Amino acid sequence: MSATPAVRGLRAAVFAAVCVLLAAAGHGLAMGRMPSPRCDGAGFLAVFVLGWALGGRERSGPGIGAVMLLTQAGLHAGFDAARTGAGMPGMPGMAEPAHPLAHATAAHLLAALAASWWLRRGEAALWSLLRRTAGLVPVLVAWWRPAPLPAPAGPVPRVTTGAGPCHRAPLRHAVTRRGPPAPIPYTP
Repeated sequence: MSATPAVRGLRAAVFAAVCVLLAAAGHGLAMGRMPSPRCDGAGFLAVFVLGWALGGRERSGPGIGAVMLLTQAGLHAGFDAARTGAGMPGMPGMAEPAHPLAHATAAHLLAALAASWWLRRGEAALWSLLRRTAGLVPVLVAWWRPAPLPAPAGPVPRVTTGAGPCHRAPLRHAVTRRGPPAPIPYTP
């Protein structure tokens, strides 16, 4: 089953939002300063394009995790480049906050794994819903479509036997009651 452009765009937007928010929050905690909205927007656009390109079919958990790790690394590098390229004007004596590589890598790995697990669960739920809907739609269309009437075959010949009118036999098992029920005799 392949995704329609609307589903593909929705999936790409959710993936981009999770990636950019996760990377921006981690970068803000590590550096002491959040990336600018312009950097967030550029990162969102880049990840959205990547998500659109990869969003044609359902992805596995390891596939989502690998792409999540790559986008986290790319966004971190992009945020670092934007921060150092700006030169941090107005703060000449401010020292760069130290963030050990091992701690940053472990934090990015843990966050990416948690977000990948969350995205995979959403991916599985979405595709399950789409498969069930695709299976249900033909049934609903067949149910709502009125059945075509048979074409008239022409006049139906009338059969007469010469006997008088038909008399209906009385229904043996039919009970007709009107009014309250009959009293039940009490015998001591």
